[in-house]
Amino acid sequence: MRKNGVLMPVASLPGKYGIGCFSKEAYKFIDNLKASGQSYWQILPLGPTGYGDSPYQSFSTFAGNPYFIDLDTLVEEGLLTGAECRKYNWGSDPYRIDYEKIYLSRFKVLKSAFKRFDPSKEPGYRKFVSANKFWLDDYALYMTVKNSFGGVSFIEWDEDIRRRDKKAIDEYRKKYADEIEFYKFIQYEFDKQWTALKAYANGNGIEIIGDIPIYVAFDSADTWAEPELFQFDKEGLPIAVAGTPPDAFSATGQMWGNPLYAWKYHKETGYAWWIKRIRHCLTLYDVVRIDHFRGFDEYYSIPYGAESAVDGKWVKGPGYALFRAVKKELGDVNVIAEDLGFLTPSVLKLVKDTGFPGMKVLEFAFDSREDSDYLPHNYVKNSIVYTSAHDNDTILGWYDSISGADRKYADDYLNNAGHTGEELAWDYIRLAMGSVADTCIISMHDFLALGSEARINIPSTLGGNWVWRMDKNAFSRTLIKKIYFMTCLYSRCPEKALEDARKKTERENAFAGGKKPGKQKKKLA
Repeated sequence: MRKNGVLMPVASLPGKYGIGCFSKEAYKFIDNLKASGQSYWQILPLGPTGYGDSPYQSFSTFAGNPYFIDLDTLVEEGLLTGAECRKYNWGSDPYRIDYEKIYLSRFKVLKSAFKRFDPSKEPGYRKFVSANKFWLDDYALYMTVKNSFGGVSFIEWDEDIRRRDKKAIDEYRKKYADEIEFYKFIQYEFDKQWTALKAYANGNGIEIIGDIPIYVAFDSADTWAEPELFQFDKEGLPIAVAGTPPDAFSATGQMWGNPLYAWKYHKETGYAWWIKRIRHCLTLYDVVRIDHFRGFDEYYSIPYGAESAVDGKWVKGPGYALFRAVKKELGDVNVIAEDLGFLTPSVLKLVKDTGFPGMKVLEFAFDSREDSDYLPHNYVKNSIVYTSAHDNDTILGWYDSISGADRKYADDYLNNAGHTGEELAWDYIRLAMGSVADTCIISMHDFLALGSEARINIPSTLGGNWVWRMDKNAFSRTLIKKIYFMTCLYSRCPEKALEDARKKTERENAFAGGKKPGKQKKKLA
């Protein structure tokens, strides 16, 4: 069945306390998705963020971001007071996230909640701690020790705890027992609130598409707790790191800095860690989008310490063997393969062998020099089409930045008769929805017809990323009706909504700005 959804980071939701979270605004967003005929809400990674604020560089691949815990819910539970929440500075701009102010305030207010938390009155707490012991113990200890060393990466800790000496670990656990429990409390509250929000979404016919990076951050509990999973030398330093080679976007390539996997070890263990990771993700999300999927076929390896990515090389990855093991253990998993960029025949074969749908982004389609797999007439049904994604400019920002030749090509393809602004954005939304792709995901900033000021991220840059927030009144009834009409027009509404649309909606009414229909009524085709 054809379906539609919206890409919207949790952090970008409106609301109090400086950043989007699992608040009443999130529940309202789900209500609006349902009313507009959507089937999916795609979000970015939910992990705790560090320096640079990127959700793709997290302190843990299993933990949740404390920033997303709704403080008003903690007030309702008696763990906080409204006055305690209001006394901190969360930033003055409702449309931009001020991460520094949130960092300086969020943990203080959560510690106030922790002081009032009584585990004996929360039967779910011990159950959560036990069920997640496989990652929670190491994560809570890692964050606690990290704080004791002023926030530096584990590579700068004292040798005994950096190397996980058993005596040192026991000493830290005893010395900082309360702080360790605090980090477990945070994860419990995150899990409780996210589970409730996801259940509400599912109950309203909305599935969650979660995003996981292929790599983990070097500064993370994952690398500290299980160094054997990665390409580290005897000193615990990376032998090589991840990135991308030079291309049209960067003359020196991209240096991501993430440690690379020791794939031989993963194979010897039957890919147990990856199975564990994906199983955990499938408890959080209904569909899992794996970022940089081509890295499973071949990954770009850059010598640790290199000044740029120029000296890197392609190395063979685990290939289909990994996904054979995953499917054997977990069955047919709902995965989206982020297969953007230059794709070799072996990458294409891997995507085909897994059966996972790949991605198509309209902004990649209009290169006037050549035909492109991203042009809608080249799509296959088993794919996910996007107008833009989190690493791309908005449709309007992109259109303003491309060359004159590419813009003319795009205009000719869409038969654009001088459209600008909102009309132009909706031309591309219509193109995506009308494509043969089974699933269509529209970025919220494109539904709102916003320019580059709403761009989420510019890859390989620091500062000014991950900060956009939506206006609290932006997802209006007028916009809901417009999205609903377009979604149903292209047979992407849920079955009941589609049938309702066929009976009640008239084309003339939708495009006449709300004018009353004439006597001659036409049913929606």
